[in-house]
Amino acid sequence: MMQSSNNPIVNAPNGISLIRICLAPLLFYFALAQQSGWFFIVLTAAIFTDVLDGFLARIFNQITPLGSRLESWGDFIIYSTMAICAWILWPDVIRREFPYFIVATLSFTLPVLVGFIKFHTIISYHTWSVKIAVALTVLGYILLFTGLFDWPFRIAVMVCVYAAIEEITITLLSQQPLVDVRTVWQALKFRQRQKTDHV
Repeated sequence: MMQSSNNPIVNAPNGISLIRICLAPLLFYFALAQQSGWFFIVLTAAIFTDVLDGFLARIFNQITPLGSRLESWGDFIIYSTMAICAWILWPDVIRREFPYFIVATLSFTLPVLVGFIKFHTIISYHTWSVKIAVALTVLGYILLFTGLFDWPFRIAVMVCVYAAIEEITITLLSQQPLVDVRTVWQALKFRQRQKTDHV
C-alpha cells in the first residue's frame, strides 16, 4: 500500500494538485460576488484537475505517497469549499435540503478527522466507494444548485455514508497510514499479511 518511488517531488500530477488547491480562493471570490456562473466554471476546472492528476500519475508512473496525500489535501479543500460556497450562494436551497447537506458534509469530514486523530496525517485511501460518491455528489450538487433536480443529490448522500463508513473502518483496521487502499477488503488482507509477517 505504501508505494516507494524515485520520482521527483516536482512533477505534473503534483503540480495539477497544487493548481486545484489554488482554485479554492477563486471559488470563494465568485461565491462572495454572487457570480454563480463563474463559480460553476471554476468548479468544473477544479473537478477536471481532480481527474487529470490521477490519470497523469498512472500514465507517467509518477504515483508517490506524497502525490497521493497532496491529491487528498486538494480534494478535501475543494469539497469543503464547495460546501461553504453553497451556503453563500444558495441559502434557500441549503435550508430546504439541510439534513442531506449535513450528512454529506459529515461523510466527507468525519473519515478525515478520524484518520488525523489516529495517524496525525490526512488519509489517502482513494477507495472505489469514495470515487463513486464524489462523482455522484458533484453531479447531484450541480443539478441541485442549477435548479434542475434534487433527487440525484439525495441518492449521492446515501453513497457518501457508505463510503465514509468504509474509510473509517479502514482507519480502525490499519496499524499505520496506508496509501491507495481501494476497498476495506484490501485493508483486511494487508492487516492479515502484517500479522503473518510478525509470526
